[in-house]
Amino acid sequence: MNLVHGLHARNLRGDIFGGITAAVVALPLALAFGVASGAGAMAGLYGAIFVGFFAALFGGTPSQISGPTGPMTVVMALIITKYAHDPAMAFTVVMMGGAFQILFGVLRFGSYINLMPFPVISGFMSGIGCIIIILQIGPLLGVATPEGGTLGVLKHLPDIAARMHWDAAAVGIGALAVVLLMPARLGRILPAPLVALIAGTLAVLFFLPKVPVLGDIPTGLPPMHLPSFTLAALPEMIESALILALLGAIDSLLTSLIADSVTRTHHDSNRELIGQGIGNTIAGLFGGIPGAGATMRTVVNVRAGGTTPISGMLHAAILLAIVLGLGPFASHIPHAVLAGILFKVGIDIVDWPYLRRVPRAPRAGVILMFLVLGLTVFVDLIVAVTVGMIAASLLFVKRMSDLQLSHVKSNQDGDGGGVTLTAAESAILARHPRDILFFELAGALSFGGAKGLTRRIVADAGVKVLVLDLSGVLFVDTSASLALEEIIVRTKESGAAVLLVGLRPDVEKTLHRLGVLRFIANDHVFAERAAALEHAERTVADWMPADAYQPHHAAGQTPGQLSGPSH
Repeated sequence: MNLVHGLHARNLRGDIFGGITAAVVALPLALAFGVASGAGAMAGLYGAIFVGFFAALFGGTPSQISGPTGPMTVVMALIITKYAHDPAMAFTVVMMGGAFQILFGVLRFGSYINLMPFPVISGFMSGIGCIIIILQIGPLLGVATPEGGTLGVLKHLPDIAARMHWDAAAVGIGALAVVLLMPARLGRILPAPLVALIAGTLAVLFFLPKVPVLGDIPTGLPPMHLPSFTLAALPEMIESALILALLGAIDSLLTSLIADSVTRTHHDSNRELIGQGIGNTIAGLFGGIPGAGATMRTVVNVRAGGTTPISGMLHAAILLAIVLGLGPFASHIPHAVLAGILFKVGIDIVDWPYLRRVPRAPRAGVILMFLVLGLTVFVDLIVAVTVGMIAASLLFVKRMSDLQLSHVKSNQDGDGGGVTLTAAESAILARHPRDILFFELAGALSFGGAKGLTRRIVADAGVKVLVLDLSGVLFVDTSASLALEEIIVRTKESGAAVLLVGLRPDVEKTLHRLGVLRFIANDHVFAERAAALEHAERTVADWMPADAYQPHHAAGQTPGQLSGPSH
């Protein structure tokens, strides 16, 4: 396996243009995310540099540009707040999160992360977008963000409005207007966030000196942050690291899917997790905030011609060169300008396409999406994802249960229950409508439908033979197997015989291992349905004395029209 996925120099010109363009777009966003995280503007740039370089070098999506993103910044802000007494512990959490991502990749969890239901992802990402928007209301208007997270901001909105700094609000709203209204054709030449950053900074520098700015910012390479933790804090640190790792994995792999659709290629999910993990581990080691695959920067890179990891590594190298001499300029950047840029980021993160489909979308999915969105904004990120996944799983199990039971068909249902029988097989059942109970099962039988099976398959009084046709059953789990055992035992206790038909090798193996087949005689297991029904007819005939036996007849037929059972 090559060290770097997709690396080659055949597209060097396109990769250079892509890397430069991505760096120009990444610069104002990295500064804004750094400030929003609470770690500082330069921490955002360090994150963009280290995550961007190493995720490109070792990742599995050649055209992807990685760096700080909105969702990761929201989580990092919570971590910075939690460990404000020891910032080194916060960056240790970032390192741990990167290590978890590497572990996810090594254990090949990439394909499983992609299985998260869309309403959960949509609600979570929209919730993150709402959090960013709410938290930037204060800085956008020149007021410090109140404590208490989103609820604190919403509670203090009247106070924020009363204390609004008019000059800062004008600059912030102006920056927001630039990123919202700048024509796309101009954005391809000079990215809107960079235009807003430069214009807002120059306006404050020359005309509005009282607007709050970032202030002194160190330049040069960052110092190394060695891991720091205490045994008492370790469980909480692990929990925070897992949140970072899972969120970064989801964020990156979603961007990888978008990159695939734009470039018509296929990424390596597990390799991408390893690359992101290495990047985040090193970012934490040098005081950078965590990052993930960034959708907008990736699309910009591809449109500018970048298709290999060279573009991602070059974008990071350009940012590093800027960092070495950026301090004097960056110190004059207004907080309100960065808030305006982040406000637009929050708007973009909200899943508007799905929200527009809400009136037509399935109600269960819509309820799930809004549940996750509300929990994300007002409770906790990990609670939102956990509850969302549990609710989605229960909903899936319920739907699968209904689907499984819809495949259970009986000859005693109306119009024959839709069972698939030959003419000869139908004739046997028609002769014995109350003596032989036939059930046809299909698909996968799992725990979701186990209880329903025992309620559905009931041998009423007078039934002498129960025939279970399992030839269409592809899979049976433990719960469904034990449900079949309960049906068999209960039927035999009522005095009726039970015949099994068409056991596939895997199904037979499971039933045998669980001891279900010990309740069935060997001569009551049949490969063909016709043979089982013929045996059932002979069993019914043997049930009563020969001189008392009168087979039931189908409507409109006389005994002379039917051939009696052989004795």
